[in-house]
Amino acid sequence: MRPNRLKSKTMIGGVKLAAAVVLTVAVAAGCSAEAGPTVPAATQEQAIKAVKVQKLAKQKIGDPLEQVADVAPVMQLDVMAKSSGDVKEILKKRGDQVNAGDVILKLDPADMNLQKEKASLQLRSSQDALVKAQQDLANSKTEMANSVKKMEQALLDVTKSYNKARNDYDQGLITKSQLDQAETLWKNQTMDLDLLKQKQKTLETSDNLSSLTNQIQSASLSMQELDRSLSNLEVKTPVSGILTELPVVVGMTVQPGAKIGHVEQLDPIVIKAKLTENSAKLVSGKQELVYYVPGSPDKAKAKIKYLSGSMDTQSKTYELELETANANGALKPGTKVQIQLTTEDEQMVVAVPTLSIVREGGDSFVFVLVGDTVEKRKVQLGRLNELNQEVLSGIKEGEQLVVSGQNQLKDKEKVQLAESK
Repeated sequence: MRPNRLKSKTMIGGVKLAAAVVLTVAVAAGCSAEAGPTVPAATQEQAIKAVKVQKLAKQKIGDPLEQVADVAPVMQLDVMAKSSGDVKEILKKRGDQVNAGDVILKLDPADMNLQKEKASLQLRSSQDALVKAQQDLANSKTEMANSVKKMEQALLDVTKSYNKARNDYDQGLITKSQLDQAETLWKNQTMDLDLLKQKQKTLETSDNLSSLTNQIQSASLSMQELDRSLSNLEVKTPVSGILTELPVVVGMTVQPGAKIGHVEQLDPIVIKAKLTENSAKLVSGKQELVYYVPGSPDKAKAKIKYLSGSMDTQSKTYELELETANANGALKPGTKVQIQLTTEDEQMVVAVPTLSIVREGGDSFVFVLVGDTVEKRKVQLGRLNELNQEVLSGIKEGEQLVVSGQNQLKDKEKVQLAESK
């Protein structure tokens, strides 16, 4: 019986020990729950996101934008004949370089000289007739003046006789018939003098020489016209350039208004292009553009002569004209050149890697590091060049652009820089 009792005591002791262990564990667990869970320091550091940044700097987005343009004369004029005549001599040939005022050809002056001789004779004849008429008029005026004086003297004599007759009649020395006769003679003499004075006045005031004066003026004008026509027998070019047409031969008869030749002014010369709306915006406000002939390494600048302010409704383009010197004749009408709408400097822009751009709907954003936080910036994008894209607004040169982890960031979120490997 003693061994069983010993075994029973041993079991009871084991149970008590186990209970004590369980109680200890429970107390420990309770204490831990009251203090909260313990987080390792490494886990806390992982809560602040690590990002990589890149300093924004200008870079070349591509080569200058170019446009094909046409070379054209700055001016083209038809040379017209101003007088009629037969072509006597041709001094220039097609393709010659001519200067303003150069004589291209001469017309035969024979017919014109005959007309001038006739007009000269008519002018001299009219002048002689005027001189004779002026002398005759002067003589007539002198004779009229003398006649008036004589008539005035005769009237004085008749007036005296009439006055004497009136006195004699009052004294009864003459009859009434004799008085009436003296009065009638006085009245007739007075009327004759008035009539003569009216004739004198008409002679003095009338322009009896106007027809002859008009003839002289007409003959003078004819002479001037003939002199001008004679000078126009030498057909001259009005501008400098290349004589591209000369459709005349010696002996050919030409009339006023006939086309003698065609001159294209090539120095300066014009470069013309039609631009899209976007291209016109690139050119607007500029004074000159760079151009070059395809295949040539040489580049030059041309002044902007004209840029249309409104779009052509048919072609949907804007007209551009450049003007440049062409003293050596290197630029030929009808050829094409390349014009650069932008400069090398304009190709240097602020650009970002395309992978740094966060797109939300139709908008584009990037993140910029400011201190230890990031700012979410809405940007306006421009040209694309492989892995980089131009930014027109939203960020500026020198700022720190987030280039990794940006898709998990929020505006004003605190971040840390990732360690470089």
